[in-house]
Order: sequence, then structure tokens, then C-alpha cells
Amino acid sequence: MMLFLLGAMSGAVLVYALYWRAQRQAARVEEEKTSLLEERQIVLDYMHTMVDAIGERLSREELYQRIVHASIQSTSALSACIFERGPDDMMRGVAVEGLFPPHRPIQDAQRMQMGSRAKFIEQVLRSESFPVGEGVVGRVAATGHGELVVNAPGDPRIVKHDDPALVVRSVIAAPIMVREKLIGVLCVCNAADGLPFTETDYSLVEALAEQAGLAVHNADFVALEVEKQRIDLDLTLASDVQQMLLPREMPLVPGLEIDARYMTAQKVGGDFYDVFPLEGGRLGVAVADVSGKGISASLLMAICRTSLRAIAPRHTSPAEVMKELNRSLSPDIRAGMYVTMTYAIIDVARSHLVLARAGHELPLLAQTNARSFAHEFVGSDGMPLGLVDGEVFDAVIADRELSFGAGAVLVLFTDGLTEAPNDDGREFGNTRLADTVRSAYDQPASDINATILRAVSSFSRGEPRDDFTLLTIRNRS
Repeated sequence: MMLFLLGAMSGAVLVYALYWRAQRQAARVEEEKTSLLEERQIVLDYMHTMVDAIGERLSREELYQRIVHASIQSTSALSACIFERGPDDMMRGVAVEGLFPPHRPIQDAQRMQMGSRAKFIEQVLRSESFPVGEGVVGRVAATGHGELVVNAPGDPRIVKHDDPALVVRSVIAAPIMVREKLIGVLCVCNAADGLPFTETDYSLVEALAEQAGLAVHNADFVALEVEKQRIDLDLTLASDVQQMLLPREMPLVPGLEIDARYMTAQKVGGDFYDVFPLEGGRLGVAVADVSGKGISASLLMAICRTSLRAIAPRHTSPAEVMKELNRSLSPDIRAGMYVTMTYAIIDVARSHLVLARAGHELPLLAQTNARSFAHEFVGSDGMPLGLVDGEVFDAVIADRELSFGAGAVLVLFTDGLTEAPNDDGREFGNTRLADTVRSAYDQPASDINATILRAVSSFSRGEPRDDFTLLTIRNRS
């Protein structure tokens, strides 16, 4: 009986022990579950903070500061700092909160300048730089892997500062990555409860650094989108202004047919054309090409067109118009920019044409001669506007006088038309242009232009890669 009782008691003790062991395991599992839920909530709160920061369109520096502040709140660390990796592979403190210990010892001379301690420490962190690979932060930057330093006083990489407020007890450093590229290191120092950081703390800081990388990437993306929208708006406004400067309607000149086609490779271009009446029933005609593209080219185009309209009525010679236009434009043209232009004056009553060419494409003049088709790419001396000083420009530019009788066709264009390439890299060229004009010579000016554009499109098989302008004038008198 006694042995039976002892056996029963032993069994009960074993059951009791197993029960409490199961209870402790359950409690541990519950504790770990609670800890994971808390960590998950911390990361979620941190993500919401980052989303709010992105929505505020903060600068990169402001975003870094928000990340540092949120990291301290999330980890209960006493201080935190973000070190950014520069293009020179040097690490620099860009955002700090709390008395974060500088990466290197503070010199005595610096110590004497100390006013507000926190402000002084921040200035030291922002002014110092150190190479990737140096210290804990540099090591994380070099490897892309975070580090947990539980016993900082025993780690030779940790600087020992004399100031008790800067004593490092425990450190966590985690990489901030953007598209697998390290941009910085998030570092937190000293837990508020005085205990060393744990593996749980480390995993939390790693998660926060990962979210910080996403926040930086998203902020950069938002900033790029905002800048793109601003540029698109500027380009749209510039395009609207440019279109306003082009002739809305062609002047009615008895005996003349006038048709113009204008195409930009981008929203705004550097080409322009103008057609305007002059005294005595004459007609001023201009086609020009500003070097470059975009807003700067369109602004120079606008200045050029406005100046031409003001200068042209004062001269009967296109060369004289060009000389004064060059003097007017030169102060406004920055280095490396210039304008090529052909300007012609047509006198229908006299069947007369005079033109000057400032480095522009040779215009095509086609007409019948003894009932046969004849054409010429009209040359005249001249250099681009704004390229050389007035003395050199004036010495080179010259007028070219030509007959412009009944049936004559003048085709002015920019190089985007004749230089349109095909799949083999060959250009449309002047010969194909002349052959196309020959095929449509008896048609109205608008039909001639339509035929030219179809020929260019068929040759190049696609949208234009460059701006082009096509202006055709036919004498129907």
C-alpha cells in the first residue's frame, strides 16, 4: 500500500510539473506574440509617420530629421543620427536628435566653443566626415549589414568621450537602402532604461531603416513627379506663347499663294517662320532655326521674331535687316546659342525676289524656263545670327536678287525636313525635296506642302526626330 501511495504521489508531482511547464511555455509564447504585435504596431505607426512626411513634400534633410525623431519615439533610445553616404564615399551626419556621440573625439579647442551642448554636438556631427569602413557606422555602410553592439565600452571601434553625457553603452546601426543602393545609416544610441539593446530592438531598428529607405525613395519619386508636372506646365505655357507668335492667318497678297507647316519634336521648338506685309505691296518672309531645343530656344525664337517685326519695315534690303537684327540679338544670346535665318522680300508687281541668308538652309526656287522645269537651291553669303561680332557678320552677309515671275515657287524650310533619316541612316536630302516639288509643281502651295510631307513621312517611316518648318509661296499671277 505504501509503495502504491508513493507511486501515486510521484505521478501527481510529474503531472503538476508538466502542467506548470506547459503554462510557462504558453506564457512565453504569449509574451513573444505580444512583443511581435507591439513591434508590428510600432512599424505601422512609423510607416504612417513616413507617409505623412512624404505628403507634406518635405525636403530630403527635413525627411531625415522626421525619420530620426520617429526612430527615437519608436525605440525609446536617448539619441539617434542619420549618416548619409556622399558621392565621395564619405559619411556625414545629416540629421540628429538628442546628445548623439560624435564619431570622432572632440578636440579641446572645440570644447571651448560649446554654448548649447545639444546644438554644439549637432554642429560637430554635421561638420565631421569619415570614410566608409571606419567605425561601426562605416562598417555598416561598407557591408550593407546592420550591427548590434551590446557592450559598447568593450568595443574598440567606439570612441570613448570624456563627457559623461556622451558615454556610449549600447548602439544599433542599420543600413538605409534605396533600390539596393545604400544611401545612409540609421544609428540609435543608449536605451532610455539604461539596459543594453536586445536582438528584438535590433530587428525593430532594421525594420525602421527599411521603411526609412522606402520613404526616401517615395519622397524622391513624388518630388520628381512634382518637378515634372511643373516643367510640363512651363512647357505647355511656352508652347502656347510660341503658337501665339506664329502667324494665325497668311496675309492676302494678290497673285500669291502661301502655305506653312510647322512641327516640333518636343512641346516647344526652336524653329519659327513669319510672313508679313511691307510698304508698296511687298511681302516679308522669314524662316529661322534657333540652336538647341526647349524653353531657352523658344524664348530666343520669341525675341528674334519680335525684333524682326520691328526692324524689317525700316529697310528694303534683307541683308540690312539681318545686320540690325544681329546687333539687336547679340546681347540676349548666351554663349553656344545662335540663330540661322533666311529672310526674303517678294515684290509681286515687279516679279522680283531679294533674299539674305544667315547660315540657313538654301531655299529652293522652282520655275518654268522655256516650258521646262528648272530649280535652284539659292545660295548667298552669310553667317548665323549671334555667332560672331557685328563687324564680321556685316562683312559677310549679302543680298541675292532673283526673278520671281508667274508660276515661280519658293520653298523655305529648316534642316529638320531635309535631314529626316530613314532606317538606314540616310537623310531625305535636297535632291529628294527637289524631285518632290517637281512632281507637284503645278499644284497649289498647300498641295505642294502636303506632297512634301507625305514624301518625308514615307521616307523616314515615323514621327519627326527634329523640329521642322516648311513655308511655300507660289506666284499665281
